[in-house]
Amino acid sequence: MVVPVSSPADVLVAGLGPAGRAVASRAAHAGLDVIAVDPRPSRKWTATYAAWSDELPPWLPEHVIAAKVEAPAVWTSRLHELTRPYRVLDTTRLQECLGLEGVSVVEGRVDAVDAHSAVLSTGERLRARHVIDARGVPAGQGRAGQTAFGRVFDSAVAQSALDGQQAWFMDWRRDNGTDSGDIPSFLYAMPLGGGLTLLEETCLVGRPPLPLPELQRRLEIRLAARGIDWADAGRIENVRFAVEGLRSEPGVVGYGARGGLMHPATGYAVATALSTADALVGALRHGSDPQQVLWPASARTVARLRGLGLRVLLRLDAQSAAAFFDAFFDLPAEQQRAYLSGRADLAGVASTMWTLFRRLPGPLRSAIVRSVVT
Repeated sequence: MVVPVSSPADVLVAGLGPAGRAVASRAAHAGLDVIAVDPRPSRKWTATYAAWSDELPPWLPEHVIAAKVEAPAVWTSRLHELTRPYRVLDTTRLQECLGLEGVSVVEGRVDAVDAHSAVLSTGERLRARHVIDARGVPAGQGRAGQTAFGRVFDSAVAQSALDGQQAWFMDWRRDNGTDSGDIPSFLYAMPLGGGLTLLEETCLVGRPPLPLPELQRRLEIRLAARGIDWADAGRIENVRFAVEGLRSEPGVVGYGARGGLMHPATGYAVATALSTADALVGALRHGSDPQQVLWPASARTVARLRGLGLRVLLRLDAQSAAAFFDAFFDLPAEQQRAYLSGRADLAGVASTMWTLFRRLPGPLRSAIVRSVVT
């Protein structure tokens, strides 16, 4: 529902994707006066969102979880069975959970923001004590990005793609029509709940990433090789987004992908936005520096280290990707968790990266050094 707005407010949120809606909802819940602006505020989300169980905030209700995967699997050159539980979210219930009761919702496009206002495409200026820019990051324009093409199948039909596993977090086998020199892609196969499973061919990262038609071609080949009839496929899921953030205007708090909360080597951002929303709201309520709350020195250094990791991934072909992830998923679960989720765990991330480097084959270590120094 669009509510008439009276400004200035305590907080203005630009963008009502998962990150913007999370902070707007939590800020209103905390008693702040909130304006939220989005071109299509009533748009229903259709993407699949998932996260490691330990990343989700305690306030998220259980009914938002659509499927639980206790031991997701990875296939590199061999099988890795992970011990970290994984959760697929019910997108509709997640959006409903992040309710906008008490938020003044404005339908419009934000063209520009500064520390205390947002200018709409109509020329109207809305004012607030704090501006949160959660408009996401446009794909393209030379930014590294992730792409994926998926189809939803009845879970009984999808079983032949799973080889007895409950889910594939990553399946790097090359039964998708590629050879060792191609830009790699993997199968992401996840239950969605309700007897449905998503089978998705994913380009983890590229500059530019693989185009969607190529990923569709690879998925069709892979599924045919595993005995799945394409005619049994349900709805399509297309994924295309940048994994590199944008610098915010001075005084503006970037949030979600816009604020650099997306992991540049995995594209995961939703759980981080959900789990950091209350800390951001607390800073806004109590007059603390929100940038310092979101980005202490340890988090800034971790972001730089992960940026190096992104540069490495951009240079991997299919053969070296399998070797790289073989070594990564051989690491203890605590080290995997540190790199994938510890956005302020400088010691853990640095230790993981150093241990991984030492375990990689010599030629791959040399390639990593070249990618970091050039």
